[in-house]
Amino acid sequence: MMAGEERRPLLFDDNSAEDDAYSNSRKVVNQLYRNQGGYSNEYISGINVSASSSVADFVESDNIIAIFVVCFDTKAGNIVEWSAPADMKLEGIEFKAMPSGAHTLVKDFVYFKFNAYYGLACYETMAVDNVEERGARMKSVGILAASYTLLYRHMHFLEKQVKMQLNNPGNYEQLQLFWEDKKLTLESTDSVTNLKQLMRNSSPLVRPARELLSEFRITHPAGCFSQFLQFFGERIFTLWKFMLLRKRLLFFSPPPIGVVCYRVYCCCCLGSHRLPQFLGTEPKPHFFVNINDIDTLEAEACYIACTTEKIFETKPQLYDVYVDNQNLKTDVPVLKDLLKINSADRDKFVKMTDLRTSQLYAHSNDALSEEQLFVTYFTELNNRLFQTLFDISFTQDKQLSNEHMKSMGLDPQGDRTFLMELVEMHGIDVVLMVDNPCCPK
Repeated sequence: MMAGEERRPLLFDDNSAEDDAYSNSRKVVNQLYRNQGGYSNEYISGINVSASSSVADFVESDNIIAIFVVCFDTKAGNIVEWSAPADMKLEGIEFKAMPSGAHTLVKDFVYFKFNAYYGLACYETMAVDNVEERGARMKSVGILAASYTLLYRHMHFLEKQVKMQLNNPGNYEQLQLFWEDKKLTLESTDSVTNLKQLMRNSSPLVRPARELLSEFRITHPAGCFSQFLQFFGERIFTLWKFMLLRKRLLFFSPPPIGVVCYRVYCCCCLGSHRLPQFLGTEPKPHFFVNINDIDTLEAEACYIACTTEKIFETKPQLYDVYVDNQNLKTDVPVLKDLLKINSADRDKFVKMTDLRTSQLYAHSNDALSEEQLFVTYFTELNNRLFQTLFDISFTQDKQLSNEHMKSMGLDPQGDRTFLMELVEMHGIDVVLMVDNPCCPK
């Protein structure tokens, strides 16, 4: 189980407190930038950031759409043995709640998308002296909800219930009581409809600072963002570029899959900003996917997902970027150039590492958690990038120079392809200047 400190939300539940928290986080990050010789005071103070208020003012409920128990049957394979409501069609969810390779683990958890809903399931196996079950009992208890941001609230309950189902198979009384308490009512159904409407009308890259980051819970012992940074290192800025370009990203890893679901979430956060001028299609987090999702993924223009099934690697038409543990690869010619780490990427990673170190040893009330630091860092980085492009597009000559690129934290040569793709995708009217490297000014 997580300690009390680990159970706190990424930011805050209260909207006004969250605004104050973001403002404070932004001040701390910017001050650290200045102390390290980063962006200038004039540039930082000139950025106009504003939050989207529609989603900000919405308070999401933690009601659920369904609850279910999946087991492994030695004759039939994965099956749904019980669910509520009884008339809800859950065909296929048995392979989401008990992913391929789960039998190799004692326990795990998984986030996933099922039709229009998001799910969380906790899996566990127990050795039994039973010939019919071939020495092992495998169960998974899960729920479905309209959004994934509050699923974490029910993880402890699911962990307890899967143990109960292993020790007392067929006893669904507590699950039924939980369903009666948390099922959607007419009021909550209206709330879900309102939320989905707000999400459709809101900027996807504005939302992460509030909707994406609102309460998705970290349960990895090392901390989600810390583990993400350590795992990918400088490559995190390659992922950052793919996120801003809204590419289809697929993470592969053998089980356990729970921690990889958190990599999907962290990747979503890389695109966060608070500038409403740039609207577009959201990179949808699908979390865990399997071969049954192939048709769904083929229809997506952009998404982020993870899988334990190696067969996806042989289907490049389903993704733009394939991430096999720490190795990133793409068959899209224009994206291959983006796989190279350049000097600006290294510099940003060093600065971010220094920021983390500064906060690690900070003993003030302004010290940020790793979650806040990570999100605020990328929110501010993206704010500066988009605000600079937006400002230049309103100048008379619309010329984007090498100095502009450096001010945005980009490499004038190494990031040229990335920037050309970005401005074309958003329809930003700027002209990239070509400086002759043989005749420097």
